[in-house]
Amino acid sequence: MSLTSMEKEELKGKRLVIGLPKGSLEETTKKLFQKAGINLYGKPRAYYLVSEDKELEVMLIRAQEIPLYVENGDIDLGLTGKDWILETGVKVKEVAELAYAKSGLGPVKLVLAVPENSSIKNVKDLQGKRIATELVRITREYLKKNGVKAEVEFSWGATEIKAGKLCDAIAELTESGATLRAHNLKIIDTILVSTTQLIANYQSFADPWKRKKIEYVSLLLQAALNAEELVGLKLNARNADLKNILAVLPALKRPTISRLSQRGWSALEVICKRDEVTLLIPKLKKAGAQGIVEYPLNRVIY
Repeated sequence: MSLTSMEKEELKGKRLVIGLPKGSLEETTKKLFQKAGINLYGKPRAYYLVSEDKELEVMLIRAQEIPLYVENGDIDLGLTGKDWILETGVKVKEVAELAYAKSGLGPVKLVLAVPENSSIKNVKDLQGKRIATELVRITREYLKKNGVKAEVEFSWGATEIKAGKLCDAIAELTESGATLRAHNLKIIDTILVSTTQLIANYQSFADPWKRKKIEYVSLLLQAALNAEELVGLKLNARNADLKNILAVLPALKRPTISRLSQRGWSALEVICKRDEVTLLIPKLKKAGAQGIVEYPLNRVIY
């Protein structure tokens, strides 16, 4: 069905406003968008980014503020942590989980930590104590669930140095726990496991044009993340060796097999997990594979 002139005029100049997290997730998020095929440009320390896609308006906002701006409709789409969605208590459409953090793939954890020499061993030992955190609401709910009454104060940052000096314990986000260990802190419990979420304003998601654009962005970002842990393999083999080579490949891998111009030979192409390849290539070689080529992937759509 063709559009009327009025409908074409309404679509002209349409924009999807996206909020990207400024701060610890900023560079990782920009790289993810680039890998997804959405290139972003801006001067250092700029808050507005320009995209080659003229239908996108992109700005950098603190991850803590993105949920509220999305809920209010100030921005249509945003990326922020599940922790900040829960902390702010907003009502937004969770479009997709994007399991990446500052250092790579995977979630982050909100943990309770105390000094190594602390007598506090578990959450019950926090009765009547003081806890510093950026995520006050979540921490209070966690304590309430465990029947513990403690003072929870907001921390503006540098929370690790406060434990044992300005407070008894901290509730802090961590990927590996390395920063906590560097400050001689130990984890006594995990409060929450959080991943980056792509969230949308409900009214924006109900708008047909914006929903289509949101789903387009979501598809590309998920495809880029899927490709992060995968690589492609190409190889040649004698037909007589195909059975042995197929036996070496992981059970769930179904390679594409093409006939080569040389009689009795075939080419195979397969996608594998990045962490499998180091051990897989010598096995393939031993099984008769030749001309093995490993190559990176930009986007994988399931």
